[in-house]
Amino acid sequence: MTLLKDRNFLLLFVGQGISRFGDGMFTATTAWMAWSLTHDPAAVALVTVAAYAPAFAATFVAASYADRYDRRRLMILTDVLRAALVAVAVGLFAFGSVNLAVLVAATASLALVGAPFAPARNAIVPQIVPPALLQQANGLLQVAFRAAFFVGPLVLAPVLAVASLTAAVALNGLTFLLSAAAVAALRVRAPAHRDRPAGLRSDLAAGLRAVRSEPDVLLVIVTFVLALTLTSGFLTVGLVALVGQGGQYGLLLGIAGLAEVAGALLLSRVSIRRLALVAILAWALLGIFRLPLGLAASPVMAAALLALTGLASALTDIPLIALVQQRIPDGHLAKALGLWEAGIAGALAVSPFIAATTLSLVGVRAAFMLSGAALVTLALVACTVLARTTAERPDRPDDRMGAPEQGRHGFIASPEEPGASPR
Repeated sequence: MTLLKDRNFLLLFVGQGISRFGDGMFTATTAWMAWSLTHDPAAVALVTVAAYAPAFAATFVAASYADRYDRRRLMILTDVLRAALVAVAVGLFAFGSVNLAVLVAATASLALVGAPFAPARNAIVPQIVPPALLQQANGLLQVAFRAAFFVGPLVLAPVLAVASLTAAVALNGLTFLLSAAAVAALRVRAPAHRDRPAGLRSDLAAGLRAVRSEPDVLLVIVTFVLALTLTSGFLTVGLVALVGQGGQYGLLLGIAGLAEVAGALLLSRVSIRRLALVAILAWALLGIFRLPLGLAASPVMAAALLALTGLASALTDIPLIALVQQRIPDGHLAKALGLWEAGIAGALAVSPFIAATTLSLVGVRAAFMLSGAALVTLALVACTVLARTTAERPDRPDDRMGAPEQGRHGFIASPEEPGASPR
């Protein structure tokens, strides 16, 4: 693909793939460590909450710094600090000073320090990729993120077989350093001239106003967070209850993950004309495939339905990121993406409890049907609101990639610019 021949994008693609590989392995490692220390499922849940709660609380605020200061330097600093925290954790593990409290504190600290990274990363993409290629860039990056995160847990078993949990944690620290090196090598175009950085409170307020001024962007973000709240817990709690076997559970999750990678790769090759509409309707499509999952009579049928939901899930976030990059001015772009990331963290923390409660009240089959029906209903309501919003703003240009509106980021890339991606 054209973008993968571009030095800047290739550095970001490879560096963030390595980083996400480390994230995936670290997620599996902390869950296994919590179980090894306590043999208590509640401890595993506590570590999971520790990984998401700080991101929910801090990501939007941290994203303000990505908008007001140099995003590239902020990403490097974040990676270096996370590597330093991992180094401290490795020392504690080596001296046998690890308990559940230390594990929870280390997981929460990494999540807190890493809060600015994802908004800064997504906001820096328009600084290295021409506007017309943003959707392709987001699709390729999601391929790297999903594939690497999926592979990370698979590598844990071989690492444990030849080394130890301490070595697995150390390997994650190395991925942060490699990510920092890749980001440091980027040549990033400067955005339009920025005024003197505002204070934190006024900048956050301005960011919220920027998102509210684009009702379709706000609608897509809210729909995504609500839908994820209704969905994600059923791929953990619900799927375990459905299959009842650890081997089948892992296989089905793997199939869903591979389908997401395939969907992201497909989206990097096609052009979407109506980003907001597609991002919303994708949840209805996912709900249609989710609805009969509880009735699956065999692992093959469950695998087929999960593969279809995986393909549909790629349609939910790639158009959303491209829409935000297109509509929100550069000075508030990281905050808008940070608001979305914070919503994801909150949804992932809450969704397992919603799924567990639903399963206990109505059973597995009805719970999946309710989850699917709720997604379809939510998407249809959001589509109705989007249609009204569009009718009230007839002057709004089409939200396809490459529209003139993308000039709001303060530059028009050309092949002659240093580090510019070829068109």
